[in-house]
Amino acid sequence: MGNSFTGGAHEISMSNGNTSVFVDVMMLAASATISTEWGYRFAGRIAQSDQNVFGLGTAGFALEDFDWGSPGEDAAANKLLVLDTLALAARRHRWDELDYSPPLIEEVLRRFLAMVQDFDTSTATPVAELDDSFPGPEDVVARSCLRHRVLAPLVVNPECVFCDEL
Repeated sequence: MGNSFTGGAHEISMSNGNTSVFVDVMMLAASATISTEWGYRFAGRIAQSDQNVFGLGTAGFALEDFDWGSPGEDAAANKLLVLDTLALAARRHRWDELDYSPPLIEEVLRRFLAMVQDFDTSTATPVAELDDSFPGPEDVVARSCLRHRVLAPLVVNPECVFCDEL
């Protein structure tokens, strides 16, 4: 069983193990790049991929199902935030704090970066038609785990992705 992530013409399939590593490195990077309401919603979507909480094989998502914000400046700024977060993760931000070595994830991050770069936010599902897979403002909170210094953005789960692994 694995997880599928899509955006436009791109598809990235990952094993459950690689998905867990992806979530870890993305939350480390997101914790350094995010400071807006939409950013917390994006971090919440990454946290929803925490298989220790939400189950194995349930982590996939489609960029088309993100609420990118209003067309134009908002969507462009939100897309840039995702690209900046991916780029920081690819630069191995705080990987030295992990208790494992995640070299296989570098190719996945490159592929995600290309997927988001190529993605046209205007092709996303209109907000009124979105399901609940992309957290709404009421689903997230600007909260950090003091122990691990990473975001714990979901209202339904007060723990960070690293606390969930313990």
